Amino acid sequence: MQLPLTAEFADKDGPRRSAKRWPRWLLGAALALGGGEAIFAASDGAALPPIQATTTANNLRTWNLRQTPVVEVVKRVREAVVNIHSERAVRPAGADDLMPNTSPQSRVNGMGTGILIDSRGYIVTNQHVVDEVAVIRVRLADGTSARANVLARDTECDLALLKIEVDHALPTVPLGATRDLMVGETVVAIGNAYGYEHTVTVGVVSAVSRDVNLNKEVSYKKLIQTDASINPGNSGGPLLNVHGELIGVNVAIRAGAQGIGFAIPVDTMIRAASRMLASRAPMGSARARLGFSVKDDVRLTAQGSGPGETASLRSTIVDQLDAGSPAARAGLERGDVLLATAGSPISSSLDLERALFDRPSGERISLRYRRNGSEKTAEVALEAGQGDLVWNRLGLRLRPVGAEAVKRAMPQFRGGMVVMEIRSESPAERSGLQRGDILVGLQRFEMLSNENVHYVLSHTESGAGQGVKFYVIRNNQLQDGNFQLGE
Repeated sequence: MQLPLTAEFADKDGPRRSAKRWPRWLLGAALALGGGEAIFAASDGAALPPIQATTTANNLRTWNLRQTPVVEVVKRVREAVVNIHSERAVRPAGADDLMPNTSPQSRVNGMGTGILIDSRGYIVTNQHVVDEVAVIRVRLADGTSARANVLARDTECDLALLKIEVDHALPTVPLGATRDLMVGETVVAIGNAYGYEHTVTVGVVSAVSRDVNLNKEVSYKKLIQTDASINPGNSGGPLLNVHGELIGVNVAIRAGAQGIGFAIPVDTMIRAASRMLASRAPMGSARARLGFSVKDDVRLTAQGSGPGETASLRSTIVDQLDAGSPAARAGLERGDVLLATAGSPISSSLDLERALFDRPSGERISLRYRRNGSEKTAEVALEAGQGDLVWNRLGLRLRPVGAEAVKRAMPQFRGGMVVMEIRSESPAERSGLQRGDILVGLQRFEMLSNENVHYVLSHTESGAGQGVKFYVIRNNQLQDGNFQLGE
């Protein structure tokens, strides 16, 4: 709606009068919003200008007051937020504990929210959203539904990694930072509140680095506190700054209180998600394939360094470098700042894992990095990571599975590694393993990821006759055996 400059105002002590003269403070605000240009023309019916200036047929400027920064945030991020619906089996009170399989069970529906962190369908949510669930369905913003699998869990951080199968690239949430968070700055939450999908709420950062104890078993460290409404179903959804960048994963509310909600900082999410994604990499983690580990760094930049930019800059720094590794042979050094890998920009450890996730061993990739202010490029050949070591030593291709796959046989187990493929005449074949077996232990260690298997194998001699004790679940029964290495 266009507002003419001669709009009339009621005078409390007399008849209505035309407002020809504007207060100085209003004129100053108008000049600021107009970028220094006078936005009020003479009283000839000229209209107020827009935040994003446009020109009408009469060469007049219009101003859309409804297109706020919050609206822009929702437009930017909505497609990367998913709604999670789950089912879990619950035994009624008083059920027979001695014969659990004969006790009736009921289905209880659950709900939560997830964040797309990779265009191939990888989603981060809270671990408690998918804990002990039998079925998980994800609904995208366009209405598409897909069944999801839990790939990895980080119970300490209360985060989980899900995967849905997709036939096209999905949008992802831009990553922000928490180092420059200001108490009082505006934040936006999007989530599946009480089952109302993509509900948007707005508030401020109420506090940072809050330690929260929900009960004797559940506690969190260094959470973001906000008064943006966080309701049941919001768990696992994004908390965003006014640039539409992820600053936290909504996790909890204070029961009985109003306007007190909490979110896991995005920096914590990045570290946990990169570990979980690395544990599912077919050929192993970036650490194993390149021969170096990285650390995430966030440094502050000058305020207002550019339109739409935050006041912090993310970077990924080479922290540890293995002697004789592919990266070391290519000339990388500790302290180098990674800029791009295989053509993909790198600003976090999560970016690095995503870039190398499904690339085959032996492929040569480019590493662009900065050292002492100068950019350099190196060619690196990817080596066999954990996945290839397991194949070479045991003759197994393994895929992680969650607790739901093993709970009937061993409820105390957190998951395992399902056997996908067995090499002919390998130690695995000779030991009698079959496809579909779930490896839950090697020696005295629990097996939840390729990295766990790699650790045991790298600390086991490979001489003739050397045995490695294993534990597998087959037909809901725990069985054990020995891999004979070096035969």
